[in-house]
Amino acid sequence: MFKRLILLLVVLSLVFSVVGCGARQAEQKAPAPAPAPEKFAIRVAHTTSPESHYHQGLLKFDELLRAKSNGRVELQIFHSAQLGSERDAIEGVSLGTLEMTLVSSAPLSGFSDKFLAFDLPFIIQDRQKAYTVFDGPIGKEILASLEPKGILGLGIWENGFRMLTNNKRPIMNPEDVKGLKIRLMENPVHVATFKHLGAHPVPMPFGEVFTALQQGTIDGQENPLVIINTSKFYEVQKHVALTGHFYAPAPLLINKKFFDGLPQDIQKIILEAEKEARTWQRNFCIQLEGELVAKLEAAGMQVTRPDKKAWQEATRPIYQQFEARIGKDIIDALIQ
Repeated sequence: MFKRLILLLVVLSLVFSVVGCGARQAEQKAPAPAPAPEKFAIRVAHTTSPESHYHQGLLKFDELLRAKSNGRVELQIFHSAQLGSERDAIEGVSLGTLEMTLVSSAPLSGFSDKFLAFDLPFIIQDRQKAYTVFDGPIGKEILASLEPKGILGLGIWENGFRMLTNNKRPIMNPEDVKGLKIRLMENPVHVATFKHLGAHPVPMPFGEVFTALQQGTIDGQENPLVIINTSKFYEVQKHVALTGHFYAPAPLLINKKFFDGLPQDIQKIILEAEKEARTWQRNFCIQLEGELVAKLEAAGMQVTRPDKKAWQEATRPIYQQFEARIGKDIIDALIQ
């Protein structure tokens, strides 16, 4: 009996030993779980409303980024100047405290004189021709001028042709703006143009414009129709003149150090998604602008359609004033 017990214990010991070895071998052979893919959240700021062409374009960009990266890349969009003015956002991207911003081109003249070319009055009158320049060597040269500031220009989106609103009188001829206090962006070409026409330019951050119009601190402002509509300027302005005096591109900018530090596959995804989103946003703007004149009229604004030839002649001296700073080659490539 005792021998049988000893034999049973020996057998059980061998069985457990084999099972233990098998378990250890299984543990050793089991592959380690793959690390979760790194995710990237990119903060992007703009100053317009959630209904604006900026915001809608960025939503499309975010959709494309998520799809192309299988959820690894997403945008965190801050609208309505939540992170400050356009200049604040540009400086944030330059310093690396903000990854990305979508801004009108006018404030960028404070970072590179080459952006002044976009702001010359009536230099651009045909969107499609402008897109060819923006997406070609001249556009790339202008965007590249920001790189010494730590900013990489991904592409040039659309803001639109700027129209003039005011509370004093209908605007038809250049002399009609004399004496009006007009809010402008902080841009030397814009300021020089309206001074030349006899107006009183008032540079002001966009977030302050509605209140200034409401209180009568300024008589008017100028912006694309989509901004006039989404900002509800029709509530505080009587007249809108379809002058189209400036065309406003909207560069999409990213901090260069941040972009260069991303994996190459993520960089490629961002570039591909930006190109698709840019085309979508431009088409969205064109469609929207065609609908807005009737919408603003229905909201109570009086719309005038000035003859642009008189305005072009009146503002021609501005070209000579800024030619040396911008470069004649760039002006000649853009002029239409």
